[in-house]
Amino acid sequence: MLDVIIKTGKENMDIAMVHQYLSGESYWAKGISYALVDQSLTHSYCVGAFVNGQQVGFGRVITDYSTFGWLADFLVLPAFQGNGVAKKILSHILEQPWSKGLRRKMLTTRDAHELYRQFQFTEPAVPGSIMEIFRPGMYLQQ
Repeated sequence: MLDVIIKTGKENMDIAMVHQYLSGESYWAKGISYALVDQSLTHSYCVGAFVNGQQVGFGRVITDYSTFGWLADFLVLPAFQGNGVAKKILSHILEQPWSKGLRRKMLTTRDAHELYRQFQFTEPAVPGSIMEIFRPGMYLQQ
């Protein structure tokens, strides 16, 4: 098992690594600029997973710290996947006192449903009540 250290706060994140993954490897933020990644981390609760001083995982929560949180941009570098890194990041977030008090926590995923189900995430109780403006690929157009 990997010796994973969890750190929080934008100042502790390897923003270049997060940007590289999001802009080049993710399916949800392909082409996003460094400036937008940097700005998004400024306005989020950031969590990084580190092994031997190298950041190998990341996740953030966009939240008011009182009623709602949106989990976003979760990633684990391919060489470290399957070692419980994402679970450590999620556990850290969900154990925070402010997180325990949130009325609603939400996220979207294309392929990690089983991971999130382990943490009691389910499909929306009333999916017809959720609305969105969805602009996939918007970062590729910049």
